[in-house]
Amino acid sequence: MVSELEIVLRFVLASVLGGVIGLEREVHGREAGGRTYLLVSLGSALIMVISEFLVVKYHGGPLAGILRGDPGRIAAQAVTGIGFLGAGVILRYRDSIRGLTTAACMWVVCAIGLAIGSGYYLFGLTGSGITLFSLLGLKGLGKRLKKDWYLEMVVISEDIDGQIDRIQKIIDKYDSNVTRLAVKRSLRDKEITLNFHLRSRAIQPDRNMYSEVFDLSGIKQVELK
Repeated sequence: MVSELEIVLRFVLASVLGGVIGLEREVHGREAGGRTYLLVSLGSALIMVISEFLVVKYHGGPLAGILRGDPGRIAAQAVTGIGFLGAGVILRYRDSIRGLTTAACMWVVCAIGLAIGSGYYLFGLTGSGITLFSLLGLKGLGKRLKKDWYLEMVVISEDIDGQIDRIQKIIDKYDSNVTRLAVKRSLRDKEITLNFHLRSRAIQPDRNMYSEVFDLSGIKQVELK
C-alpha cells in the first residue's frame, strides 16, 4: 500500500510541473496560465490516485466477485473531459486562430498529472521536460524560419488613373502576392477603397512596403488588419 506521504508528494510534484508549464503560457499572454495548469495537473493526479485506491479498496472485500475495478476508466474520462477546457482557450480572430498550443499544453498537463498520480515520476518528469523544450526551444527556432504570412491591407486613395497598378508594383517589389482584391469606388467623394489580401513568405513581414504605399500621391489612409 502506498504511504500517505508519497501520495502528498505526487500531488505536490504534479502541481509544480503543471504550474511551471502554465507560467510559460501566462508569460506569453495566454488566457490559461499558471493557476489553471496547476489545477488541471493536480486534479488529474487526484483522479488517478482515487482510481487506484478504489481498485485496492474493493479488490479483497465482500464485493470483490461483483465489482471489477479498472484504474484506467476514470482516468480516461479525465482525458476526454479536458477537451472542454481546451476548447475554451481556442479563439478565432479574423483569419487566424489562437490558443491551439495552449489547448494542447492543457491536454498534455492532464496526462502528466495522471502519470504522477500513478507514481510514474520518470514519465511525468520526461513529459514535462519535452513539453517545456517544445515551448521554449522550438519557439526560438520557429522565429528564424521563413513562413507564410497572411495580411490584409486596406488603402483609401483618391480616384487616380493607374493607382492600383502603382500599388501592385510596390507589393511585387517586396515579394508579396495578392490573393484577393476588393475595390469600392465612391463617385461622390472621388475616392477608391482597396482591400488587399496579401501572402508573403518571410521571417517577419517587411513594414517598409506599407510606408511606400502611404507615400504614393493621392493616398489618404493605409490600414493593416
